[in-house]
Parts: sequence; structure tokens; C-alpha cells
Amino acid sequence: MHSSIASYQWLLYIFTVISSLQVSAARFNIPRLSPTRGTILQNPEILSATISKDFQTFYYNQTLDHFNYRPESYSTFQQRYVINFKYWGGGAGADANAPIFVYLGAEESLDGDISVIGFLTDNAARFNALLVYIEHRYYGKSIPFGSRKEALKNASTLGYFNSAQAITDYAEILLYIKEKYNARHSPVIVIGGSYGGMLAAWFRLKYPHAALGALASSAPILYFDDITPQNGYYSIVTRDFREASETCYETIMKSWAEIEKFASEPDGLSILSKKFRTCK
Repeated sequence: MHSSIASYQWLLYIFTVISSLQVSAARFNIPRLSPTRGTILQNPEILSATISKDFQTFYYNQTLDHFNYRPESYSTFQQRYVINFKYWGGGAGADANAPIFVYLGAEESLDGDISVIGFLTDNAARFNALLVYIEHRYYGKSIPFGSRKEALKNASTLGYFNSAQAITDYAEILLYIKEKYNARHSPVIVIGGSYGGMLAAWFRLKYPHAALGALASSAPILYFDDITPQNGYYSIVTRDFREASETCYETIMKSWAEIEKFASEPDGLSILSKKFRTCK
């Protein structure tokens, strides 16, 4: 009984330490390199309806298959992209070389991204930049074959769902936008986070004529089998906590044994779930 109480008190201490670190981060406004502001998307449809009028939605008649010459390769689908002209000083205007900041959509609908990608709008005014957001194929409203059910129904239709096709989609749309808005000399910076960051880096490597640079935030570009150690992610997270606080690092390291010990007690898992507010 005393052992259970002691374990429970230890877990309360761990919870307090972690919570205080989160509060401290907010209090001192620690800069974040991610292009997102960390907002958790609750309802994409409602969020989409509240997006600023500065964002205009367009659709590009995208090629299904960029790399083969079968008859079905020339099929097309409507790919969504959004443009914010508010800060744009390029084109035929006085600042004809103003840049274009391009957010490369990742594994979700574009609706949720636009509201949380603060990096683009935060820096657009300074550079008079045009802001472009492109949705990844097979997500949101950029679905080939007319419907998500058809697009995902078998290996044949899923074969067009890959990153090589996706970054070529982005290249086509960007070249089209530069031509349409007389921005041929405007440098392009592609931006993405996590998987989107991987796409941004690969885009710069694959299509250097289309992008001057890439911001790949939190992008695990080398996180593949036989390239990076399997525990590489955990090592980085551990290092982050240790750099923030040696005490925090030591406390978390000790917590695993305490959590396992407490979980083995009657109703231990239930109590842990309630305490840490885990999902069902």
C-alpha cells in the first residue's frame, strides 16, 4: 500500500515538472523553427470557412502521371492551391523580383494548414512576397479519379500516390503561377514541416531551376532503414529535454520504471489514464 502511494506521489511530481516546463516555454516565448504555430486542428471544415479573405482558392488541371506514357497517364484531376496577394509587390510592379513563398502541403487537407502556418505571413510583408499554398494529391479537395473511394480502391489507383508525383505536381503549379502573374524572375522559396519538409528538400534537389531555396523544418530526410539508427528520434528528443533542464532529463529517465511499476498495480492503468488524460 505504501509502495503504491509513494509511486503515485512520484508520478505527481513528474507531471508537475513537465507542466512547469511547458508554462515556462510559453512565458518566455521561446522561438520555434517550425513553420506551424502548433495549433491542433479540431474541425477543418469550420476552420476553412473562417480563413481570411486575403486567401484566394484556385484549382489547377493536374496531370495524373508525370513519368509514364500510358493512355491513362494523361488523365487529369483538379488540384487545389491557395494564394495570398496581400503583400505581393512583384510581377510587373516596382519590385519585379519580389519572392514567392510556397508552402508544400503534406499528409492532410490544406484547410488545416493555412490557419497555422504563421511563418509565411509573418515574413511576407518584409519581402513583399507572394504566398502560395499547394495541397498534396490524394488529400483534401485534390483527389484523382473523382472520389476518395475510387482513388484508394486498389493498388493500381494507389500507384499514383507517392512523393515523386507530388513534388512534380508542385513544380507544374509553380511554373504556371510564375507565368500567369508575370513573375518569371521572382525567386521561389519552398517551405514545409515534417513530411512536408522532406518534400521541400527533395523539391530543391530535384527541381533547382524552380526553387532558389528550401526551408525543411523538422524534416527526417535520412530517417530510413539502414541509414539512421532506429532510436535516432528518441535520442534527439532526449537531448532536447536535457539541454532545457538536466533535472527534467533525470526525472523523465526515472519515470519509466515508476510508470511500469504503478501500471502493474490494481487499477493502475486506469488511474494513469485519468491522470495523464490519455485518449480512450
